[in-house]
Amino acid sequence: MKLGAFSLSLAVKDIEASLPFYEKLGFKPFGGDVANKWVILKNGEHIIGLFQGMLDKNTLTFNPGWDQDAQQLGEFTDVREIQRQLKAQGVAFTAEADETTTGPAYAILLDPDGNPVFLDQHV
Repeated sequence: MKLGAFSLSLAVKDIEASLPFYEKLGFKPFGGDVANKWVILKNGEHIIGLFQGMLDKNTLTFNPGWDQDAQQLGEFTDVREIQRQLKAQGVAFTAEADETTTGPAYAILLDPDGNPVFLDQHV
């Protein structure tokens, strides 16, 4: 099972305060739009997303089909296949990808401690 790029999506209270803090840690904007209250930051291979008013909790995010530079991988496990494999192992989802479709889709599950795991496929 290839989960793709990994990032931590942070539910921030004030993106204007959070962005300069993470920039002091060496993170640089990589994508997103601060004016729309979300930005993706990168420091080497480490990626975090700052999301104001979009997430209830900090979230582990995987992007099937992408590498850590948001470049499409030649070979990857589709989010629907990941979902099928996990469901076969008894994992429950709070949001499911439509298995009759192809291309971009997402699925969300919770770990045993209630932490959201977001499988967000863009390709």
